[in-house]
Amino acid sequence: MKLTATDIAEIARLLDESRFGSLDLTVGDFRLRIRRDGGGGWSAPSEDNPAPAEVSPRASVADPAPAPAAAPSAGGPGAGEVDVKAPLLGNFYGAPRPGDPPFVEIGSVVGEDTTIGIIEVMKLMNPIRAGVAGTVTAILANNGTSVEEGQPLIRVKAA
Repeated sequence: MKLTATDIAEIARLLDESRFGSLDLTVGDFRLRIRRDGGGGWSAPSEDNPAPAEVSPRASVADPAPAPAAAPSAGGPGAGEVDVKAPLLGNFYGAPRPGDPPFVEIGSVVGEDTTIGIIEVMKLMNPIRAGVAGTVTAILANNGTSVEEGQPLIRVKAA
């Protein structure tokens, strides 16, 4: 079975909207485990680590704090401007690592293949490309915040 990052993001979204705390999916040799509490890794059940008897309901899982709102989009794109949108939902990062300079800033010249940020989905870092050549006129998503599929990340004045 082959899942794309979009498939996994959709599964995570469905889990988030449900009352369950985790999901274990096994199809043949393929296994996927998603947990709200961020616990990771597969481990074989043992005396010290028994298999869970049931999935925890949502009430027993602490709800995450709401993410700060993204920067206002200042209306829609102007003449000759294009919004580069998030291709999937996840956490947006405008720099490769904390403390590193951002991939792009207002005034940066970008090409179609220029990386403008990263969206993290299930601990997988997905580089996001501009898809358009031009000059960055606005940064529309805040670093470290959750973004939805289709949400504008940056605005580019097309060349």
